[in-house]
Amino acid sequence: MRVIVSRASSLKSRALFVCALVPIVCGLAVATPATAQYRARIDNDPGKCVAGAGPAVKVTVTGIKSGRGTLRVQSYRGTQAEWLAKGRWINRIEVPARAGAMTFCLPVPTAGSYGIAVRHDANNNGETDLKEDGGGMSNNPSINIFNLGKPSFRKTAFHVHDGVKSITISMKYM
Repeated sequence: MRVIVSRASSLKSRALFVCALVPIVCGLAVATPATAQYRARIDNDPGKCVAGAGPAVKVTVTGIKSGRGTLRVQSYRGTQAEWLAKGRWINRIEVPARAGAMTFCLPVPTAGSYGIAVRHDANNNGETDLKEDGGGMSNNPSINIFNLGKPSFRKTAFHVHDGVKSITISMKYM
């Protein structure tokens, strides 16, 4: 038995197939959870960490050794799969370093478990120089040669509710 498919029917089938593979091309909205958002470079906006705002993390970084270079503050989800995973940071703020203490506001997508990592690239070369650069993480875990500066998400994770969570991170230098 020979099946004859009309040209219109064949074109419609192909269009449906393409739309199933690439919904955005066909004008279909695809629901993606807030958890799919990564790598947003944002400005430090303290106004997002005032009373009644949130969810957000107000991060005070203390012990910044010098005003040379750049300070980078990144938020991650507090899970094993995402903590310090390449490209899995949610928000990043990069600013010129200032010796002493600096405060940052990092909005987060929803209430949940998060971790914050801070890096001071003192000579702005984009490399980690153990003699000059410093770092710190939420909950201030010990960082040493044995954990290669990557403590477990369990040691760095904290919970953010609908408001603003304030934390302090102490910088560590070699």
